[in-house]
Amino acid sequence: MNALDTFLFGVYPYICLSIFLLGSLIRFDRDQYTWKSDSSQLLRAGQLKLGSNLFHIGVLFLFGGHFFGMLTPHFVYQGFIDAGTKQVLAMTAGGIAGLLAFAGVTILLHRRLSDPRIRNNSKPSDIAVLVLLWIQLVLGLASVPISAQHLDGSVMLLLAEWAQRIVTFRSGASELITGVSWVFKAHIVLGMTIFLVFPFTRLAHVWSGFGTVAYLVRPYQVVRSRRLNVPSKEAATAPTKSGA
Repeated sequence: MNALDTFLFGVYPYICLSIFLLGSLIRFDRDQYTWKSDSSQLLRAGQLKLGSNLFHIGVLFLFGGHFFGMLTPHFVYQGFIDAGTKQVLAMTAGGIAGLLAFAGVTILLHRRLSDPRIRNNSKPSDIAVLVLLWIQLVLGLASVPISAQHLDGSVMLLLAEWAQRIVTFRSGASELITGVSWVFKAHIVLGMTIFLVFPFTRLAHVWSGFGTVAYLVRPYQVVRSRRLNVPSKEAATAPTKSGA
């Protein structure tokens, strides 16, 4: 193991995650009105619906798969599914979701670069994020045939153990993946880089998406109609009886 591996897989993840969390908090505190996706639908709706739907369906599935697949300890599921079977399931489901997300982000990137109006109204960070996501999905799809060369799940367990050691602040994380393919290493480094740039780009609107879950437990709002407080036309015009 060299110093570069130690930095990239033992130090760099903490730098990226720290900036991800603190940067998001600071941006929410100081620039709440910038927490938006900056949709270009008003400029041209063509390709947006198809590309956005494909990308979001695929990437949400990939996020959930990576989150639970990487951070769930092996002993939790080893009683009903072995590592090899889990890897095959991950390769199949992840490959399908990756293709959907890749097709979607390719459409969105082509749309943003090929339309002069959209390109002129795009920030450099908008294009940079799409390029990063495109490359990340290419690396993820490239890891599928490499994973097929070792279906015993051994490399998958190493990568999962690396992620679990990182989030639990345990030492020895970088040593675990010294010998894995460069594709896995590049996928990890670029993934951490996306966390690094997250607070400074339109990706910050993802927090708002998770925030909508709070609506499921929010107390009901009582809405009273103004008509209850305004006398009806019939009541207003009806003759009144004088008192005795």
